[in-house]
Amino acid sequence: MTTLNSAPGSETPAQDQKNQNVAAIARRQRWQDALFHRGTQLFSLLVLAALAGILVSLFISAWPTFKTFGVQFLWTVEWDVVNEQFGAAIAIVGTVLSAGIALLLAVPLAFGIALFLTENCPAWLRRPLGTAIELLAAVPSIIYGMFGLFVFAPLFADYVQMPLQQVLGGMPLVGWLFGGAVNGMGILAAAIVLAFMILPYIAAVMRDVFEIVPPILRESAYGLGCTTWEVVRKVVLPYTQKGVIGGIMLGLGRALGETMAVTFVIGNANRMPSSLFSSGTSIASTLANEFGEAADLHLTTLFALGFLLFVITFVVLALAKIMIIRAERAKGT
Repeated sequence: MTTLNSAPGSETPAQDQKNQNVAAIARRQRWQDALFHRGTQLFSLLVLAALAGILVSLFISAWPTFKTFGVQFLWTVEWDVVNEQFGAAIAIVGTVLSAGIALLLAVPLAFGIALFLTENCPAWLRRPLGTAIELLAAVPSIIYGMFGLFVFAPLFADYVQMPLQQVLGGMPLVGWLFGGAVNGMGILAAAIVLAFMILPYIAAVMRDVFEIVPPILRESAYGLGCTTWEVVRKVVLPYTQKGVIGGIMLGLGRALGETMAVTFVIGNANRMPSSLFSSGTSIASTLANEFGEAADLHLTTLFALGFLLFVITFVVLALAKIMIIRAERAKGT
């Protein structure tokens, strides 16, 4: 009669060899896991180190400007290269205005495109239309700038700026927004070109996150009698909130740092914009226009503007992260 459990130490040579093989495989797998973990950790730390290195190098290069002008550099509007009197207020305002307006224009359009592609678009049109939107993201920024200067600006001046100024320019409260020269350039023109640029990024991200919503959630909502808009508002958007905000922040980051397209159409005037049509400048366009001929304090001031652009982008991303965390907590309660 055979026993089910053999006594300890009575393993056969074959069983002993098998146990040794299993132990060796387990040790090899632990080493592989540890190596993979440390490798990915190293890659992450390299990214953080590069980010910290960029930030520190910018700050060191910009320190003479911060030491000379102090905190007042942030709200000083003077920009006099000859007398070496500099302020960042004009460039900061131009950057924030152009990117903010571009985001206001691009987000609703991107949301509509993503919604159409995932909810209402015919199957035969979905793939070519989605591919066309993705190809728009691959267009170089200088092409958008040339299009804005030579094609968009003349049409914008004749068919948008002039009618708006004639109709709304004399109205109280809002009339000042539409003052200034009608030449097709300015803050609003730069914002519209930026909106064209960031639209494909936001739309592509929104489309991708809308497509990952489990079909059973949509079908359950439709089964309860919800309309398409109710399904999107109560099912799709809550499920994809993080991805939608991430896509919007991706577009905003692109708009804040865009250089060539803005340089072509913003007007490049170192004065505070007084209307949507007035010329202005941004941090990126100031760097592109003046970096080649800058020296001494002027050069360190441009480094200071680059450092401020870095800080603005970081603050925007941090606020987006805080927004996501609060929304997740609200859903949890």
